Amino acid sequence: MVVTSTAAALALMLLSMTCWGSWANTYKLAGNVRFELFYWDYAIGLALTAIALALYSDGSALLPELRAATADTLWEAVAAGVVFNLANLLLVAAIALAGLAVAFPLGIGTALIVGTALTFLVDRKGTPGYIVVGVALAVLAIIACATAYRRQAGGLNVTRKGVIICLVSGILMACWAPLAAASMRGGTGGLSTFGALAVFSVGALLSTIPFNLYFMRRPLSGAPVSLRDYGSGGARWHLLGLLGGVIWTVGTAANLVAGHATGFAVSYAIGQSAPLVASLWGIFVWREFSPITGTVARPLVAMYVFYLAAILVLARAL
Repeated sequence: MVVTSTAAALALMLLSMTCWGSWANTYKLAGNVRFELFYWDYAIGLALTAIALALYSDGSALLPELRAATADTLWEAVAAGVVFNLANLLLVAAIALAGLAVAFPLGIGTALIVGTALTFLVDRKGTPGYIVVGVALAVLAIIACATAYRRQAGGLNVTRKGVIICLVSGILMACWAPLAAASMRGGTGGLSTFGALAVFSVGALLSTIPFNLYFMRRPLSGAPVSLRDYGSGGARWHLLGLLGGVIWTVGTAANLVAGHATGFAVSYAIGQSAPLVASLWGIFVWREFSPITGTVARPLVAMYVFYLAAILVLARAL
């Protein structure tokens, strides 16, 4: 799939933002299920969707493409999947330990700033000035979102361990996009968008085995769980886990296609504005801010203003 117009690329970026901000609803719909158990199905759904998209895009060319790819290119795509996987698991643990009000500005904020900068250094597409201003506005929006959560919760009890995990998660989350961009840098031995996504998904799926088994046995929050607990789960939450992986991967495919056309740094920055979408779900579906008082409403309004401004500025960088 090749995108040639800026409008189509921007639409794909907004789709990625929507998917990245919406997939976690499947976890909330699953009820009182430990995330470590839910994550098995999520990783399987991610991998199946990525491979299906690669085959649908140009199945006959996939195997020849993988054979022609250099070892460095393949390892970059695999590493992107492994790094993302660990970052995602740590982010959820960070939310459990430190709360959304700390995990989002530290975790997602770090990923947004560092990830956009690293991706721009790899890709060199987009107008630097607009990218810097757009990222700054998005970070202000994340801080406003965190302020709303903090005021709604009535204070925070944050440990040093929680803050450290937030920062580690954010730094790791920042690294998968430049690795993926590097694997698609073009020329002989490079990967196509969907080829890179398929290899990425294999890295994510295979790394789930050691990472998730470790967190099941030694969770950062809560009691240990076992594979027997996973096997005893109902069909409903297994299907929801698969759906969560499907939604995230569709968003990632949209982000990579758009980035290939106009620049991965801008595409990543707009996609990482996903908390805007997540907050809409939280407000209007999950009623996380009910009732909305004046002290909570003000930072929420500021968040929307900053996010919309960030998207408009980043769109100018295309």
